[in-house]
This record gives sequence, structure tokens and C-alpha cells, in this order.
Amino acid sequence: MALQFTDEDFQAAWKELDEPQLDGGWELFTETMGVKIYRRYDQETGLYEYKVFGVMETCPADLCAEVYMDLTYRKHWDSYVKELYEKDFEEQRAIYWEVKYPFPLSNRDYVYIRERRDLEVDGRKIFVVLARSSPQTSCPEKSGVIRVCDYKQTLAIESDGASGTKMFMNYFDNPGGSIPTWLINWAAKSGVPGFLKDMQKACKDYKSYSQKK
Repeated sequence: MALQFTDEDFQAAWKELDEPQLDGGWELFTETMGVKIYRRYDQETGLYEYKVFGVMETCPADLCAEVYMDLTYRKHWDSYVKELYEKDFEEQRAIYWEVKYPFPLSNRDYVYIRERRDLEVDGRKIFVVLARSSPQTSCPEKSGVIRVCDYKQTLAIESDGASGTKMFMNYFDNPGGSIPTWLINWAAKSGVPGFLKDMQKACKDYKSYSQKK
């Protein structure tokens, strides 16, 4: 059984809502839609890791957590998803995710573990979701699809005190293959705000989607 996430991992995630940890090379990258996106250069890969702080004004925190966890719904609102499902592999329960890449690039796929905890902290309700790639999971690779073995995502959210969500996200993804690093970094610049925009719309549409099921 692979090592899962620790209590310390969850604590470190929600604490960034109160005190963003931006020492050690983090720089403000862009500000958009009420969020600030920071990045840090990774010498080994030539890629950037990202941290996102801000508020999604139109999506309550509990709804945001539900939408984020709902893999079936994600196939409806995320146009980059080719395949996405959770299953029990020999070692553990994991998620398989294939992402569409534009021609002539090969699609990428991920096998990762994920855990959500709903925490009570001094009267605050905080939702934390941790995910990371799990290369040791026995999911065979597909011909023509490149397996991403270095991926992590952290999400910590709580109510902003009104009808929105205060959020912290940490993200790193090394898609491998022969894509130039400048192209990956350029795509990330538009990809993070694009994801947040799609997520807000997905929250808005979730009720009608749920009623149709």
C-alpha cells in the first residue's frame, strides 16, 4: 500500500489561507479575476510550480468542494478530458485521467491518488483536497499517450464570509516528452485562469446537472 497523505500535509495546506508561504524563490506572476498567481522556477525541469491565492466570488465553498471532487461532472465541463475515472488497482484506489493535447502533440495521462478532508478549525469549516501522481500504481501505459509521473495539486478552500470561496491552490505538472519548456510555461499562464473560470461556471451549472442525473 502506497503512503497516503499525512495530517501535516493537510495542516500545511489550510495554513496557507492565513499565511501564504512565499519565501524561497516565489514571484508574483500574474493577477487575474480576483486571484494572484505566484510561480517558482524548478532548476531540475526548467518548469514552474504555481501557487494561487484569491476569491471565487460566485461559488460557495461547500459547492466548490463537491464540484472539484465530482469526476463524472468534470467530463461535462472540462473540454480537455478524454478519460477520467477512479478505480481499485492492485495496490490502492487511484484516479486515471487522460488529457487531450492539440495536434501534433501526444495526449498525456495521469495516475494519481487523491484525498479530501473537511476540517473544523476554530469554528471555521475548511475543505482540503490533496492529489499527487502515483507512478507505482499498476496501470499500464497506452501506446501514443505519454504518462505524467510528476504531478501534484493542493486545494484549500473556505467561505469568504459572503457567497464566495477563499482559496489556495498549489500546482506542479511536468508533462514530459519533447514539448519546449517555454510552451509549457506559456500554456500554464493561460491554463490556471482558464481553469478557475471554467470552475466558476461549473459551480453555477451544477444544480441543473444534478437534477438531470
